[in-house]
Amino acid sequence: MSPSDYGMIGMLSIFLAISQTLIDSGFSNALIQRKDRTDVDYSTVFYFNIAIGIFLYIIAFFSAPFIAEFFNQPLLTSLFRVITLTFIFNSLIVVQRAITTINIDFKRQAYINVTSSVSSGILGIILAFNGYGVWSLAFQSVAHSIISCSLYWKYTKWTPLLLFSIDSFKRLFSYGSKILASGLLHTFYMQLTPVLIGKFYPPSALGYYSRAEHLANLPLHNITMVLQRVTFPIMSKIQDDDQRLIMIYGKYLRVSSMVIFYVIFLLVVIAEPLITILLGEKWQSSILPFQLLCVAFIFDHLFSVNLNLLQVKGRSDLFLYLEIIKKTISVILILAGLYLGGVIGLCISRIIYSQIALVINTYYTGKLFRYSYKEQVRDFIPYLLIAFVANAPSLILIYVVHEMWINLIVDVVLSATLYATILYLKQDEFLLLGLSYIKTKYK
Repeated sequence: MSPSDYGMIGMLSIFLAISQTLIDSGFSNALIQRKDRTDVDYSTVFYFNIAIGIFLYIIAFFSAPFIAEFFNQPLLTSLFRVITLTFIFNSLIVVQRAITTINIDFKRQAYINVTSSVSSGILGIILAFNGYGVWSLAFQSVAHSIISCSLYWKYTKWTPLLLFSIDSFKRLFSYGSKILASGLLHTFYMQLTPVLIGKFYPPSALGYYSRAEHLANLPLHNITMVLQRVTFPIMSKIQDDDQRLIMIYGKYLRVSSMVIFYVIFLLVVIAEPLITILLGEKWQSSILPFQLLCVAFIFDHLFSVNLNLLQVKGRSDLFLYLEIIKKTISVILILAGLYLGGVIGLCISRIIYSQIALVINTYYTGKLFRYSYKEQVRDFIPYLLIAFVANAPSLILIYVVHEMWINLIVDVVLSATLYATILYLKQDEFLLLGLSYIKTKYK
């Protein structure tokens, strides 16, 4: 696959992401947050989601030529019409996903996600090897949605009632509408960058950036999404006990920081051998954006859990207010970064934004729950420092050893050994808990 192929998909990313946010419309979180949800609520959300999914596909079908003209890429017309078939299949499983989350059945979710990803991934690889180019990515995306939809319907064992309640819709939408607006703002922020690069730079430039962003975001997004999906239903069950809520939140913050800070620093260190081995020499231009974006994403898990607290307490209004403030700042930074430094300037602007967003998010957590920015920093800063120290020797080896495979293997083993050793000497509670779990399983 070439950088231009990924650039073509990157041009459509904002339309795909916004549509997916509209399909959910905040109803998933509304169902999870409510304690008195009923089958009528589930059925109402189900029919609404289907209607939105079909409506969005119709809009996508007829707007495809205008999108292709905007980017001056004729192929985008047919490409967009095919890839947006995912809207319909994704709309069919919003309720099923919410049910498995409410039941804290993450084993089932993991099975469905892995099966869908592996199966559609194999299809994409076969098509790519047979010369389908950018269509490999489009068909892979549609296949993933179809397989995921089939498995959720097979395993959830839920069928909708032939009923749509206006009262139920109003009750859920009063909460979900703020989540929807917040989601749209966040999606616009995340996808504004590809649109600007796609409009003012060649497809290859967007390809380099989108690959860098995807690789940087892949492990962190998955860890953060798992954390968010697990914490939200659990904390929703104890939403009336503030003291216990903050105690559990503090544990999530520390254990996620222990994993994510190490992963971030390791990815920055092994960026060159990782990208060269995985993608080839032609993707070398993605290395620096990849490293900068890793640093920009370093506090994303803190944002997620902080904002989860507001949703758990039913403060979706405050959630929306914070998103408006942060995204206004972010757009200014993106435009300034792109104007002053191109793609690299844009990546640096995202690093600056992440620091500002951290202060804003934690301010209200401290105000509402007496868990301030300083207290949260005190909880996560040890892991940040230890992760940096553990990866420092690997950074030196990058400049000493020039064989890519050796570099990659030695750096990962060395940094992991140092990190685990330092945590063990520190008698870190989460490392000891993990070792105890492994020991019990082994026995």
